[in-house]
Amino acid sequence: MFEHIKNRFPFPKEKWRKFIGNFERMEVPARTLLLNEGEVSNNAFYLEKGIVRAWYNNDGKDVTFQFFLENTMFSSLESFKKGLPSMVSFETVEPCILYKIKKPDVEAFLEDVYEHPELRTFFMDALFERIFDYMKHFFSFIKDTPQQRYIQLTQQKPEIIKRVPQHYIASYLGITTVHLSRIKSKILKENLS
Repeated sequence: MFEHIKNRFPFPKEKWRKFIGNFERMEVPARTLLLNEGEVSNNAFYLEKGIVRAWYNNDGKDVTFQFFLENTMFSSLESFKKGLPSMVSFETVEPCILYKIKKPDVEAFLEDVYEHPELRTFFMDALFERIFDYMKHFFSFIKDTPQQRYIQLTQQKPEIIKRVPQHYIASYLGITTVHLSRIKSKILKENLS
């Protein structure tokens, strides 16, 4: 667990061991809610195995906003940082192995991180990477057609196409499952021509 992060994050071994010791391992089935929209997030998660989606309720309609794949840390950032109600829910798509850490443990770790400029830079880069993902998704809804968004998803995150149910993918793209089926048929016909 965490090897890929540890290799990129040159943190002293004793502090690294202490940080990792604060995580609680969880095995949960598909469709497990990890955080409900409107609750305050007091935990962050590391996803070892499986897929988690972030979604929100829009007038009774479930709208998928983001997917998290293996070797990713996630939380409702605004809720976790500021103690505000979360704007999204987190739900497992597949059976998952997760590691949960409480907010005070993360805050203690971040105090150590801020003392080391290279670690602070690494942490900020990781945070901005997630913000850039949000921005790309947002701008894609403004400038791209649903078909273009689907093609980008197949190219940039093929694991999602292979492993996530179609209704979640359609929701993520902002379309119905019927529209998604039409797009897939059209692409298939174009590729066969």
